[in-house]
Amino acid sequence: MAASYVAMLALSIYFPLLLLIAWKRWRRGRSPRHVVVVVLGDVGRSPRMQYHSLALARRGFSVTLLGFCNSKPHHEFLQNDRIRIVPLTELQRFAVGPSILQYGIKVVFQAVHLLWKLMCREPATYIFLQNPPGLPAIAVCWFVGCLCGSKLVIDWHNYGYSIMGLVHGPNHYIVLLAKWYEKLCGRLSHLNLCVTNEMREDLAENWGIKAVTVYDKPASFFKETPLDLQHWLFMKLGHTYSAFRASSEPLDPATERSAFTEQDAGSGMVTRLHGRPALLVSSTSWTEDEDFSILLAALEKFEQLILNGESFPSLVCVITGKGPLKEHYSRLIDQKHFQHIQVCTPWLEAEDYPLLLGSADLGVCLHKSSSGLDLPMKVVDMFGCCLPVCAVNFRCLHELVKHEENGLVFKDSEELAAQLQMLFSKFPDPSGKLNQFRKNLQESEQLCWDENWKQTVLPLLVDT
Repeated sequence: MAASYVAMLALSIYFPLLLLIAWKRWRRGRSPRHVVVVVLGDVGRSPRMQYHSLALARRGFSVTLLGFCNSKPHHEFLQNDRIRIVPLTELQRFAVGPSILQYGIKVVFQAVHLLWKLMCREPATYIFLQNPPGLPAIAVCWFVGCLCGSKLVIDWHNYGYSIMGLVHGPNHYIVLLAKWYEKLCGRLSHLNLCVTNEMREDLAENWGIKAVTVYDKPASFFKETPLDLQHWLFMKLGHTYSAFRASSEPLDPATERSAFTEQDAGSGMVTRLHGRPALLVSSTSWTEDEDFSILLAALEKFEQLILNGESFPSLVCVITGKGPLKEHYSRLIDQKHFQHIQVCTPWLEAEDYPLLLGSADLGVCLHKSSSGLDLPMKVVDMFGCCLPVCAVNFRCLHELVKHEENGLVFKDSEELAAQLQMLFSKFPDPSGKLNQFRKNLQESEQLCWDENWKQTVLPLLVDT
């Protein structure tokens, strides 16, 4: 008798589940051109997943992107009628109970919430998932894929456990648990993409995961900014940030002048100001893997050279982005008493960021990969704008930055200060080293993201 009750209970549980699976798979068969893209992070700060979505949409797929909507994506992404953003709810941090309990509650909430959002969507042919963060997203997406017949594609940007290790230490039990989970669940996907050859080799050798390298490439809107558009941007930013404002007023009140450019009142022609400052740009998420004290120390050394009578331009240093360590570094910046260097830390609109990169004289990257296996997307964008870069060196940076060819690599503030001294020694003389790097970038053939995606990712989707 008891056995019959157990059988009836099992049937009552599994029969609706089987019906759900059959219904979902039937619906997927009726909509074979749908893809779900999952980002357990800010959509606006996940350019690679935005580019995946755009590439899929341009090839006839309807795309549903699930993620946090904390900042605005690029307008090209927002205006595509084949892409729909479904916001996920981000559980705010709360200081109740031990940290392991707080983390556990967050993971359970995200798992249930993501499962609900995925099951309420039209079944997809593919589920594209950004990793990190992969906990709990990999397991949830795999489970939904099993129910709906969707193929899981994991795009490995880095390792989640290594990023957690920056905060907790590499041997913390949460970090070790995250590593075990990532290694186990990462093998459940149908297709794995990654950002460097060294990551591909590491996944194969240490994780048993076969991946395909898909290098980051700039979107088509990352390009050199025309001078008239530079002037418009500088005037716009000057309303908020004093570093972009002219240090002196023009003789003609109708003439518009920024710190870098001037527009003639009669002809409307824009020219660069004689004796203008050099514009240095760095972008960041203000996290533990970027040590901005290196840049500040190098700027101090550079300023001392000017105070000693050396012939160098003054600098405007723009550090864009937002993140947990921004207030910490803002306090350090406020403690500096620069006379020839201005530092500002704006958060730019998505459309203004490419324009700023295309207007700058030099880019600086302080990204040190937590795993040593990923590459900074910010440098890819800078190269798209033909902007020379000084980048702090780490294990696989050579796959992107070619020292003395498209930029320079450094290991500490001493080397960075020496590079600033060399690059700005003849500024803005076209014969200087800075302009030679820019010419090298202009002459190099650079595929944009969409063409690169067409050549690398699209054939893989056909094969799966």
